[in-house]
Amino acid sequence: MRTKRLRTAAALAAVVALGLSACGGSGTDGDGDGGTGTGAKSEFNTALTQVVNPSDKKGGTIKLANSDDWDTLDPGETYYGFAWNFARLYGRSLVMFKAAPGKASSELVPDLAEGLGVPSDGGKTWTYKIRKGIKYEDGSEVKAADVKHAVLRSTDKETFPNGPAYFEAFLNLPAGYKGPYKSKGVNTDSAISTPDDYTVAFHLKNAFGGFDYLAQLTQTMPVPAAKDKGARYRDHVLSSGPYKFETVQPGKQYTLIRNDQWDQATDPNRKALPDRYEVALKVNADDIDNRVISGDLHVDVAGTGVQPASLSKVLTDPALKANADNPTLARLWYTSINPTVKPFDNIDCRKAIQYAMDKTGYQTAYGGPFSGGELATTVLPPLIPGYEKFDLYPAGPDSKGDVAKAKESLTACGQPNGFSTNMAYRADRPREKATAEAFQQALARVGIKLTLKGYPAGDYFSQYAGHPGFVVKNNLGLATNGWGADWNDGFGYLSQIVDSRVIRPTGGSSNTSVRIPEVDKMLDAAILETDKSKREPMWAQIDKKVMEESVIYPGVYAKSLLLRPKGLTNVFVSDAFNMYDYLSLGVQ
Repeated sequence: MRTKRLRTAAALAAVVALGLSACGGSGTDGDGDGGTGTGAKSEFNTALTQVVNPSDKKGGTIKLANSDDWDTLDPGETYYGFAWNFARLYGRSLVMFKAAPGKASSELVPDLAEGLGVPSDGGKTWTYKIRKGIKYEDGSEVKAADVKHAVLRSTDKETFPNGPAYFEAFLNLPAGYKGPYKSKGVNTDSAISTPDDYTVAFHLKNAFGGFDYLAQLTQTMPVPAAKDKGARYRDHVLSSGPYKFETVQPGKQYTLIRNDQWDQATDPNRKALPDRYEVALKVNADDIDNRVISGDLHVDVAGTGVQPASLSKVLTDPALKANADNPTLARLWYTSINPTVKPFDNIDCRKAIQYAMDKTGYQTAYGGPFSGGELATTVLPPLIPGYEKFDLYPAGPDSKGDVAKAKESLTACGQPNGFSTNMAYRADRPREKATAEAFQQALARVGIKLTLKGYPAGDYFSQYAGHPGFVVKNNLGLATNGWGADWNDGFGYLSQIVDSRVIRPTGGSSNTSVRIPEVDKMLDAAILETDKSKREPMWAQIDKKVMEESVIYPGVYAKSLLLRPKGLTNVFVSDAFNMYDYLSLGVQ
């Protein structure tokens, strides 16, 4: 899933050494076993494995803020990790990740469905029974046909460019099917059938043992066809969860209040403690940190941790530090190297970027090794099963780049004096701006001139860095990016960022640079391999092939420094979302 937001480079270096010295050995290490849920003394890293400040008290308002806006509130299209975390407040997917700390949060449990999927036909059909009595905010009952419609509408990538592309790849859809708006009336029972109001069956082109992971996607949150307004559905998503939208003001605020049609008896996963959620949008990232520290704001909804400007405050104040958590994530902060933009159609020009970049500059931009992460040399992060350590482009003994090798690559690609290109980054993200500035400084050493282009995060992939035509027209040779696993295995991590078939002419894909037919075939082969001991090494082979083509520059294997919200209960880090679990929070 896409990762949301991460001061300029000059402000960052000062906190790197501080982070290493102030945080070593303090607090609770935790073994990741999920904790007991019985509560724990508030210490550094406690919320990684235990529930901090447990309570069943209801009432109050939770206040959140975002430095930009959502890509969309529509569950059929949204594709940021924080948005998936938040969507569970107003929507119910067929299954979901368990709301629990530590490794327990990686367990799938039934949500809209009564149980996990039942496979048949050798794993090519997956059937789910819908719970009876679940109602939308208007009082109408959720039916299996609503789940079918929700999934089918999500396959229309012209209308919904941002979302993941799993269902259109796996379902046995009719040839030429373009979704329920453009292919209205087309029989789609070959892909999804609903034999009765409470049964939905998914029919796949090929067997896939991990289909429950697709069933947990927000795209399975039900949408009744009669209430569907296409792209405008985002303005009023019909709630099937415990909260409904009171106001939707894009770029300003969202507020949610209780859905009086929600019935706790039908929902074993949600306590629904607060009365209200208020989300302020387009708030300065550093201001968000300051307000969370002061208690004026509860949560930075982006969930990627404090900005480097606030890092020193947290690390040097024992009280703040005792209320912080430092998870290591199944996530990579990286930069796409676009081969559709000249001269990056030449692999040696792409390799010049690998050698010329100062890796420590990338790390510093994200806050140093403690809060930013370790230097990366692969696409796969170490937490993903199948990861193998390798480095095809050594950056010298000090990790500041190999200028001589970069110049050799430039000569080999016919650009011995360097060249000019543009670099995209998300304008509301201080760390991405600092990353782009680090590239600009490092590449200048070998004659590569970078012009930096900031774009809004909400439309970054649909209109800018993820739109193939825009990329070429605007000479975006490089683009900052970040990715966390949709679920924790090689396919759940790699497929949406290295499969060329997810790149859409209309934009919206997180894969902006990997167009390697051999990789597509390798992915297909890995999906069909049922032997785990054989399948997991295949992810590393795919990783190596992508790196051989030099279309991704890996920056850092992500970490974050999260500050627990003041005045909230049931605080814990969800491994599934790599941030605090928003579904369980209450107000003290």
